[in-house]
Amino acid sequence: MTLLALIRHAPTIWNEAGRLQGRRDPPLAFGAAELDWCLPPELADFRWLSSPLRRAVDTARVLGIEAPGIDPRLTEMDWGAWEGETLAALRARLGAAMTGAEGQGLDFRPPGGESPRAVQARVAPLLAEIAAERRPTAAVTHKGVIRAVLSLATGWDLRTGPPYRLSWSAAHLFRVDAVGRPAVERLNLPLRRSQPPR
Repeated sequence: MTLLALIRHAPTIWNEAGRLQGRRDPPLAFGAAELDWCLPPELADFRWLSSPLRRAVDTARVLGIEAPGIDPRLTEMDWGAWEGETLAALRARLGAAMTGAEGQGLDFRPPGGESPRAVQARVAPLLAEIAAERRPTAAVTHKGVIRAVLSLATGWDLRTGPPYRLSWSAAHLFRVDAVGRPAVERLNLPLRRSQPPR
């Protein structure tokens, strides 16, 4: 088994507004001094990867990771024509059609976008590579990617609420078996704030 830790990027100005980001790349809402995240000690010797999107790379920098390996497979789910929208506005405008779309779980696909199942297919070869290298690995990535890996680990079909409540200011630790199948190891490792200077 190989350990894999996943961290969602820090909040952006679009997260603060509830807007769907996908491949769009608004800046973080907080600077490093305001955010003041630091890595859990359990991740001290991990190799680091990042999504290529600025919000992930900037979060890695906040965490003290200056040169993570950039891997496009860690990019957020593509929300297509709905990027920049809010779910509340889409539900109000589309009504029953939106309810039906969201009820498709892993096969929910925004117009011109990507489904969670497609995200799983994109991430699976990366999981297999991590398993083959047998090197503890951590990645700064996105909510859609973490949910896709949680789904692979638990069988969750995304038609209901998640089997675990995830904090988005935490690291989520998985075990990856010899062929790249993930299993939950430990969720919600806090990105503890550093101690103030004495």
